[in-house]
Amino acid sequence: MALELENYREQARDAIKAFWGNREAAQRKQKETGSIDAGTRGAVIGGKNLDGFVALIQSLVHANGLSHAEIHVSKGLVVLPGYFRPTKQWDLLIMSGKRLIAALEFKSQVGSFGNNYNNRTEEAIGTAHCLWTAYRDGALGSEPQPFLGWLMVVEDADESRAPVRNDQPHFKVFPEFEGASYLKRYDLLCQKLVREKLYSATALLATPSTAANTGEYRELSTLSSLDNFVTSFAGHIAAEAARSPAPPKSTGGSLF
Repeated sequence: MALELENYREQARDAIKAFWGNREAAQRKQKETGSIDAGTRGAVIGGKNLDGFVALIQSLVHANGLSHAEIHVSKGLVVLPGYFRPTKQWDLLIMSGKRLIAALEFKSQVGSFGNNYNNRTEEAIGTAHCLWTAYRDGALGSEPQPFLGWLMVVEDADESRAPVRNDQPHFKVFPEFEGASYLKRYDLLCQKLVREKLYSATALLATPSTAANTGEYRELSTLSSLDNFVTSFAGHIAAEAARSPAPPKSTGGSLF
């Protein structure tokens, strides 16, 4: 059966429009109220700005036969056990009864690319490793492996495209990092997260700050493309739907 991808590119452009539009609205409100966020904290926290991608995931779940699944985004319902720490809150969980079907993270970064890139990298690696180790030790029960997804939206700007110098006083960095921009570093991160099997699929979308009206974005490689992310996720959902079809609807009648 062919996968249903639900015009995902159009939905992604709408999500990018919402991402920049919500940021612009928040900045206007800050100026009006005088509560300007010091520093760049607001530039690295996606929050509700990425809800357009949540809607994309929801449409893929329904289109590929798992409409009976529960999709959780509320803070109290996206908690999973960990191995190195008791729990971790994800951005979105998909459950079928007591079984975890998928866990996804949606992150963004606008400006302040230095330390925030390192923080995002450490967070992505640690989150996945902690969950998979907990899964290995039975924290999620004896069920098939869930889908883990990581989607990153990064501002496409001069600072994120510029080559970055590496401090290497004792040992050389790997060749692929030599002169790599922050966008390239994020692309390498996405590729390596999948190759090391920390995530089932990742996606990196680079978008300029002028995209509030166009939804413009670009991808940097096949492995970190939205196409790869969406098809991998839809395939997992379709396989799960085949494994556990929806329960029959009650007709309200009685059985004798």
